[in-house]
Amino acid sequence: MQQKQYGVFSLPVIVGALGFFVDIFDLLLFNIVRIASFKELGVAEEAMKGLGERIISWQMIGLVIGGILWGMLGDKKGRKSVLFGSITLYSLATIANGFVTNVDQYTWLRFIAGLGLAGELGASITLTSEILPKEKRGLAATIIATSGVMGTITAYFVYNLSGEDWRLCYYIGGAMGSLLLLLRVSIFDSSMYNAAKNKQIQFGNFLMMITKRERLFRYLRAIFIGLPVWYVIGILITFSNDFAKQFGITGFDQPKSLMLQYVALAFGDLGAGILSNYIKSRKKTLLLYYGILAVFITLFFVLKGGGNAFNMYLLCMGLGFGSGLSVLYITMSAEQFGTNLRATAAISIPNLVRGFLPLMLILFQFLRSDNVFNNYVTAAWVTGIIVMVIGFVSALYTKETFGKDLDFVEK
Repeated sequence: MQQKQYGVFSLPVIVGALGFFVDIFDLLLFNIVRIASFKELGVAEEAMKGLGERIISWQMIGLVIGGILWGMLGDKKGRKSVLFGSITLYSLATIANGFVTNVDQYTWLRFIAGLGLAGELGASITLTSEILPKEKRGLAATIIATSGVMGTITAYFVYNLSGEDWRLCYYIGGAMGSLLLLLRVSIFDSSMYNAAKNKQIQFGNFLMMITKRERLFRYLRAIFIGLPVWYVIGILITFSNDFAKQFGITGFDQPKSLMLQYVALAFGDLGAGILSNYIKSRKKTLLLYYGILAVFITLFFVLKGGGNAFNMYLLCMGLGFGSGLSVLYITMSAEQFGTNLRATAAISIPNLVRGFLPLMLILFQFLRSDNVFNNYVTAAWVTGIIVMVIGFVSALYTKETFGKDLDFVEK
């Protein structure tokens, strides 16, 4: 029921890779320019951490809402409609970010940008999963994910080469999104989706995800296995400058740690995709990467960042490599659900994973309060243990999806 045999370097895969590149460029750009933009907007240094957590949380809320809405649209109207609509909203919001004059405007525009970004990755993974042979779709997802994380590396160098002009960085991000829109004109929906549309079944009904016990648990497990990735990105790396201070490390550059972490994450994603294809098991590879990530999280805290900036950069890279399991849970999110709910699942799941970051931040804030541990580092590693256990147990109960035939529907 598939179209002509597309390869892993076909136009849909390349366009998907560029889309995720732009997605991650913007998503992590705020983390890179956060301090510089706050200084220009007149935010006091003691208020930067709290405001940074608030804006990140609102951006993630936008991703959650957008993920559900774009997912439903992707099943009801087609994958291509999401690829067009999401990049348009993102581009406009990102360009507008460069014109903000106060924190409230900044917060709302990051929220809107989150709404737009929500459709990018899941729609691309859904489309390529349906049009590529089952033996190649994991490799295609790897190309998309690996190309995507290069967006953070680019954002870091754009920020530095622009003379740390954070407004210009947002303009460049919006311009890249606009150019990407032109490349998507020649993209078509999969014949698998078009054939399924002729069946008398419901498409994009989000309630179907939560009204059947087995499907709900399948959906929740798909979300939970990705939580450790955003614990690392959203807490350990985003606030690595605060951890460096707690560890007594001087001369540490947070934007550099973010860039290095994503360099390593690109290699982690690449390795996970190739390995899972070689051993023909996404689940076994996922569990292996959980082990790698657990080791580096433990070293991060036990060694107190390694004692100096250089060693802490190395630990951040280790955390990034272990976070390479992201390509696995994103691919599995598309492979676990039928054609009539595939976009709903594949688009919403990565964004709900991101959307759990505000809840992780709330837990982190609660644990470091005076009434609990009253210690920043202790609260962080306890949060990590909770997140890792939830993810690991979910992975154990998730079924293998490698080589699964996707030509089926949910009833």
